[in-house]
Amino acid sequence: MVKAAIVNVTGYAGVELARLLARHPNVEITEITGRSRAGERLPEVFPHLADIDLEIVAEIGESADVAFVALPHTAAAAVVPELLNNGARVVDISADFRLHDAASYESWYKTAHPAKDLLADAVYGLPELHAEDVKSSRIVANPGCYPTGAILALAPVANLTAPDVIVDSKSGVSGGGRSLTLTNHYSEVNENCHAYGLGGHRHLPEIEQELGELRRKADGRRPDLSITFVPHLVPMTRGILTTVYARLEQPLATRDIESMYRDFYKDAPFVRVVDQPPRTKQVWGSNMCLVHPTIDSRTGRLLVIAAIDNLVKGASGQAIQNMNVMFGLDETAGLSQTAIYP
Repeated sequence: MVKAAIVNVTGYAGVELARLLARHPNVEITEITGRSRAGERLPEVFPHLADIDLEIVAEIGESADVAFVALPHTAAAAVVPELLNNGARVVDISADFRLHDAASYESWYKTAHPAKDLLADAVYGLPELHAEDVKSSRIVANPGCYPTGAILALAPVANLTAPDVIVDSKSGVSGGGRSLTLTNHYSEVNENCHAYGLGGHRHLPEIEQELGELRRKADGRRPDLSITFVPHLVPMTRGILTTVYARLEQPLATRDIESMYRDFYKDAPFVRVVDQPPRTKQVWGSNMCLVHPTIDSRTGRLLVIAAIDNLVKGASGQAIQNMNVMFGLDETAGLSQTAIYP
């Protein structure tokens, strides 16, 4: 059994990790932290997790094989060195190790990187692209929720599109975290929809980094994509629906595009290419990403629709998928639950 610790179990990603890991056949949860609730037992804080009768502590000890870090950015990187020194491998759900370049991180997050010496050890944890690197890594940087949908939507054709690409994403409110702010207050969100981050969202450099690497791998002379990314908040709890608009550099029929996508993801258990535009309800509670590529017959433009649950494939489920790969387990272990519908 893999001994797992959850750092900050009281946030949405942390509590979702606990829910999923509790049913994992190869994992024992040994420690959970949450400084604001330290000394309480988990079922007192989250009654739906009554089967995980552990005390919430302030700090992780030395009993874990893997530590899932579900802290905000900068706070996460501050604890990772000690976790590594204690012998744990780390899956970090924050943004601290996603960007390869410390200067880029500091530009987007407006703070000095707390552990830039560890960036070279970190692997961007999108298993569909980097499974081999994830296997041997000590630090896996779990992708952001928006980048997961956007990258999976574009990866099969990243080297075939013209540079100018538009990514439009709509997210449920849980993506903003559990702390109350005005923008996720019920009366602000209900019966409302708004765009934000028009000046540049922090998830954009992840999308550019990963798709740029795919283009350079195919042809080092190719220019990077120029991505316009516009996220929206919509009045639902979970889910992200991403729509990508791009022009292909050579004309292709929808059947050709579909064939490319199915071939690209033929060995990816959590990406399914579907014949109809997916809906967020079709992935609610699951680790699946549904992808629908098509060609607009009138304009010749490529359209790709992708749907994920932002708390599962966009966070905690993907973190467990990465752990499975790291420890040589079945990639789908603990993640076989289907979507809850309606």
